[in-house]
Amino acid sequence: MSKIRVVVAGYGNVGRGVIAALKNNPDMECAGIVSRNPDRVKKTVSDLPVMQIADTDAWISALQPDVAILCGGSKDDLPAQGPALCGKVNTVDSFDNHSRIPEYFHAMDAAATASGHVAVISTGWDPGIFSLERVLGNAFLPGSRAYGFYGLGEAGGLSMGHSDALRTIPGVKDARQYTHAIPEAIEKVRRGENPQFAPGDMHTRVCFVVLEDGADPEKIAAAIRTMPGYFAPYQTEVNFVSQEYLDEKCSGFPHDGLVVAAGVTGKGNPATVEYRCQWGSNPEATANVMVAHARAAVRLANEKRSGAFTILDIPASYFSLASKEELLAKFM
Repeated sequence: MSKIRVVVAGYGNVGRGVIAALKNNPDMECAGIVSRNPDRVKKTVSDLPVMQIADTDAWISALQPDVAILCGGSKDDLPAQGPALCGKVNTVDSFDNHSRIPEYFHAMDAAATASGHVAVISTGWDPGIFSLERVLGNAFLPGSRAYGFYGLGEAGGLSMGHSDALRTIPGVKDARQYTHAIPEAIEKVRRGENPQFAPGDMHTRVCFVVLEDGADPEKIAAAIRTMPGYFAPYQTEVNFVSQEYLDEKCSGFPHDGLVVAAGVTGKGNPATVEYRCQWGSNPEATANVMVAHARAAVRLANEKRSGAFTILDIPASYFSLASKEELLAKFM
């Protein structure tokens, strides 16, 4: 059986994670990389074709992908790239601006449906795995609210999407953002209170920012704290640091999180559903989930399906390399 040919669109931390993940999936292969800056990528990649992402027809013709995994950022890249590319090829992405997912879904659905392609959106662990767990928690405990918490340890968890959003601000040279869950908020949920949280009641955000020469720190701090969809609703701490500090103290990509729902079963008995992820590398975690969704996207396309899909729309078996018989025998 021929392998699924995957093009990696974007060669940042997630793109590199996707290439590593593909090596662990024997039914898939990396057909090549497309980037806004192919010359930069070629300096470190010699064993794969590297092409200009804007030359869409050229790389589709040359690389013959079954699916493209889009590794760009959610703030600026994916809203433009997603609808354009899913009009040409099956796609998978990790669009993670929760408040804009309905809008993004409809844009991708229209483009993919019109072209007869599959666009799997908002994959990763949240949105993605945690989206599914929230739905299941609410379904299994009707009337409960299922909540997602991130950054459970003292160091918090590094958010790639929020870090990318920081780096789009003029005057910011480099940045990292760490999310911290508020412990008392978790305990309120576990006690079955089903609180109606405002966004800032569950998490705080801590930013480490390297400024370009001459940048105004007060102006940039204000731009961060008022950025809609990312920082505006939250208690946000902004720390201006040197590049050396950032490279030394913020060099890793750990993250973790928890989905928890609490309620009662039929006779009023208390019940709690929890699901936790712990990742040594946030970008590699997202990449692994995206690769499994790429397999599902190709299976949907082979069934002549088209349009936009999320993890909520796809059977779990479509993500797995195992056969139906193996799933029944080993996983049920």
